[in-house]
Amino acid sequence: MKATIDRIEGTTAVLISLDDEAARINLPVSLLPPGCREGDILMIEIERDTSGTRKAKDRVSGRIERLKNRK
Repeated sequence: MKATIDRIEGTTAVLISLDDEAARINLPVSLLPPGCREGDILMIEIERDTSGTRKAKDRVSGRIERLKNRK
């Protein structure tokens, strides 16, 4: 997805999707690449971490089992 930096308000950058101007993303400025300014075009990719999700579920399940066994 491509988005433009519409404006920077304090520590928050407001991005607007070039595919759908109604889609806006508020993002901490600290997550932007160095040197970004209003009007710059960014490439945004979001990727699912299935391995991380599985590990988190396993960790939570283990904690729940340990709590159940405490009684």
